[in-house]
Amino acid sequence: MTQLPEYVDGLPNICGSEGDVERAVAMARDSAVFLADSRIDFRRIKSAFANALHMHQPLIPAGGGDLHTAEVIGNLQYMMDHPGIGDNHNAPVFLWCYKRMGEFIPQLVHESKEPRIMLEYSGTLFHGLRKMGAHDVIDSLTTITRNPEYRRCVEWLGAPWGHAVAPSTPVHDYRLHVKAWQQHFAAIFGLEAVGRVRGFSPSEMALPNHPDVAYEFVRTLRDCGYEWVLVQEHTVEEPADGANPHRPHLPYRLVCTNSHGETVSILAIIKTQGSDTKLVAQMQPCYEARSLGVVELGGQTVPPLVTQIADGENGGVMMNEFPPKYLDVMREASGSDTPAMNVTEYLEHLFALGVSIEDLPVVRPLFQRLIWERMKPGDGPDRLHQVIEEIRREDHRFHMEGGSWTNSRSWVRGYEAVLKPMEAVSARFYDTVIRAGIPPSDGRYRNALFYLLCAETSCYRYWGEGIWTDYGRELIRRADAILAHDF
Repeated sequence: MTQLPEYVDGLPNICGSEGDVERAVAMARDSAVFLADSRIDFRRIKSAFANALHMHQPLIPAGGGDLHTAEVIGNLQYMMDHPGIGDNHNAPVFLWCYKRMGEFIPQLVHESKEPRIMLEYSGTLFHGLRKMGAHDVIDSLTTITRNPEYRRCVEWLGAPWGHAVAPSTPVHDYRLHVKAWQQHFAAIFGLEAVGRVRGFSPSEMALPNHPDVAYEFVRTLRDCGYEWVLVQEHTVEEPADGANPHRPHLPYRLVCTNSHGETVSILAIIKTQGSDTKLVAQMQPCYEARSLGVVELGGQTVPPLVTQIADGENGGVMMNEFPPKYLDVMREASGSDTPAMNVTEYLEHLFALGVSIEDLPVVRPLFQRLIWERMKPGDGPDRLHQVIEEIRREDHRFHMEGGSWTNSRSWVRGYEAVLKPMEAVSARFYDTVIRAGIPPSDGRYRNALFYLLCAETSCYRYWGEGIWTDYGRELIRRADAILAHDF
């Protein structure tokens, strides 16, 4: 396969080779990723567990004293350069967190153990690491990604390149994020490696629940070759009763129908409980899985899977307690009746056992049952808008802002200072670049896209007003200036 350059004209390779990536993903689609090398006796085990680590640092205009001219650098680089501010002294530990799975996996494999981990890194983090010269981190990750001795132990999860929040990011931009991450990942680790990426991890575990937005979200994932998506248990509901998943340790089908009557689906893996790095850092999924036993699914007796994801660097427990705990649990679990398994590995075993996709129960995004009780798919967007407003007036709990790792946070309310200019520059990009037919291989396209995707990072909302809002608005200003003057 062709090796894509990691950088083009000084920018990360986030567009222009879509055809190469699509062909690589299509070629790998009918091949199992882990089954042949799994070394798990699936018929013998009683349960399994999967841990995922989410890694992210935003890109910020902080490489200089003047916000309007400062170089865009990774937040980790800024932390390294300013250790006396806040918790910036943690930057060296963060850097090791991004690298250390490349040390732990070979260590355990050489002990004849069967470690497993799922990794999700944002594109902005990949670029920030390169820009600050942390090549050893990328090299460490490359070893466990490409070396046949280790790669059965590691599953990469796709993500939006700029850590964008799906429910409140324009749908056409979200597709650009998903495709940019695939191309950037392929440029770093190879086209063969991107063909092995089957699962998707949405930033902040944010799942759209507006029927038209949810449909576009899932359609984007399917069009890009993804087979499953990780969802938070309280962001989805069972169609029959509107309750959260009754069997959260089994895979589901996430089925999304839009107002035009079109339906698309994808496999959904349920992440239980809220966002707490202690759950993963202390390997809680292993202990929960040990309390479970086999269940019936599709006429087969199958082991349940407990799945969790957490930030891989934040908090003292993750920074300091995770390494020894991970090593100990992986040693204990290897060869046991509750082993560690990555999700795609688990699914491949499940379907090889005779379970079919049609045997899996169905979930829909939160609150959609209330909508489809009042209208039929195909009634159109105007009727959908009318129904949403009716329910909103009647039920203060109802919303169409999506769901994420916590049901106490909105990614829309209070963020107008960033959202409105973000939506404006998004519309300008669409009109100036997409509708005008500018090819993604054009350097102007890449330059504008880079700033647009950086500006849509969730951090510019998460931290509220202040310097982070200023960073977001400045990136939007730069994207807008490129669109105004370069096209």
